[in-house]
Amino acid sequence: MPNRHSDPGQSAADELAVRSLIIRLAQYADGLGTVDQYAELFTEDAEWLMPGSPRHGREDIRNGSAQRRAEGGVGPGSNSRHMIAGTAMEFSSPDEAIADSYWMYFVNTDTQAELKLVGHYRDTAVRTDAGWLLSRREITFG
Repeated sequence: MPNRHSDPGQSAADELAVRSLIIRLAQYADGLGTVDQYAELFTEDAEWLMPGSPRHGREDIRNGSAQRRAEGGVGPGSNSRHMIAGTAMEFSSPDEAIADSYWMYFVNTDTQAELKLVGHYRDTAVRTDAGWLLSRREITFG
């Protein structure tokens, strides 16, 4: 079920919007946006499911982002980067997409970048009045 739109132009636009959403999340996590901007990319009732640190709802996701920044692992001055690759997407309906992406997390990007972690995102994006937002992110390592 690659895309259930009858309009190929709308299909392409929706896929581009969801891909941009996934990339924007990585950029905001790395400090190109605030924790509020990061959280606004999720629905109010979203789930952010990382092993050992699940978050439920936009406010909890925002608090988790703030906590990770306070710990110094992400955000401005952390010299870290999330790289997204190999995203494949299917639309379960015209208003919902499931995207699978590989991710890599680099540290020390200001000196000699070091690959620290790799994994997989399984994202569910939904069309809202505010545009495409994530309603669920499942994070796996390895």
